[in-house]
Amino acid sequence: MRIAIVGAGPSGCALAILLAREGADVTLFDDGRRPELLVGESLVPAVIPILQRLGIEEDTAKLGRLKPGASFVWSASDRFSFSFARFAPTVPPYAYNVPRPQFDDTMLAATIAAGVQRIVVHARLDRGRDGQPAELALSPETLAAAPSLDGRQPDLIVDATGRARVAARVLGIPARIGPRKDVAHFAHFEGWRWDDVPGQVVIRRLQAGWSWCIPLRDRLSIGIVVDRAEMTRLGATPEERLERVIGLDPWLNTIAGGAKRVTSVASYANYQLISYRGYGPGWVMVGDAFGFVDPMLSPGVFLALHSAEVVADALAPLMRRNVSCSPGELASSLHRYATGQEAQLAAWMDLVEYFYDGRMTALFHVGRAWVNGGSSPFRNAVNRHIERHIALQASGVGTLSGYSRGLLRLLGRHGLRGVEPAGMAIR
Repeated sequence: MRIAIVGAGPSGCALAILLAREGADVTLFDDGRRPELLVGESLVPAVIPILQRLGIEEDTAKLGRLKPGASFVWSASDRFSFSFARFAPTVPPYAYNVPRPQFDDTMLAATIAAGVQRIVVHARLDRGRDGQPAELALSPETLAAAPSLDGRQPDLIVDATGRARVAARVLGIPARIGPRKDVAHFAHFEGWRWDDVPGQVVIRRLQAGWSWCIPLRDRLSIGIVVDRAEMTRLGATPEERLERVIGLDPWLNTIAGGAKRVTSVASYANYQLISYRGYGPGWVMVGDAFGFVDPMLSPGVFLALHSAEVVADALAPLMRRNVSCSPGELASSLHRYATGQEAQLAAWMDLVEYFYDGRMTALFHVGRAWVNGGSSPFRNAVNRHIERHIALQASGVGTLSGYSRGLLRLLGRHGLRGVEPAGMAIR
């Protein structure tokens, strides 16, 4: 089976590695551009088994920093810290914080080592020709740039172009847009101070929006996520806005007020987007091309790698048959993947909303008050049970768990015990 993957980010590289291992003839189109910064620096624990399957965890550990957990700071009195090890072995006891360009380079090196043909060119896609079953095709110029394809269209085209969503643009496939209209600015700093566990990611609610602090090996990634209208009031440029928020927020100023910014300020805007269709005759989307949730909880890289795993596993039986497949047969084999990926994206979107609208913080507040109000083995056990099922979702291990999601919905409706979540919402 001849497969063309357009895009050399985590989803494209992971899929190329897995398909090459199954004997597929894989051509990876890479435009060769690597921005200085990429969002997705904080990984979730569910990524660990995938890194191990790909054989790149050791390299990831060398370039990244161990991430033991996350802290959520919503006010001077509302600070909740979680350690992944607390929920082991169900949840892997750690994850990593990684500089994304270097992480992506590591994945690309592993892809080439797996025997994948890398073509450094900006690939273009066209609609399939009339009368042909495949909906997408490589443009003539792109096809000519790949000698490994010998002038023939591939059996399957994979859109791994991230938020560029090249296949969707060519085919005119719209996307469901989430309710928030936020902008993120972030940069790396040196010379910061730290008041939390080494490697612990800190999410902090701001007067408007929220911030992240992700400790890397030698730098601290600081980002702000703010509504578009509010962002314009903070300054005229991304640099001014990020600097202003750090100066205005007492905790951020303590951490990074004297730190030196050592990168440009990166900006991201098109969040909360899920494609209405993620596959068709002769093509499939993976990673951010299919959908991107939100930087809150950092699910992006996991969703990218997970999508690659599921597509590879769906195609493996066809490749083992060693017979040619029509575009329609390939599409049929990918139906379950697309349904599952839509469910993953929707579940993460739901979970993230609990943090934005204040319900999650309200539940943390109620749980802590309940245990402190009369500690007993029963109360402690109930609280641990609830926290475990929240952790299963936020770690990526059990985001689709019907029981975990149902428990959270039940608590969000009936377990707030008079605590008003609106006062804890992110505006």
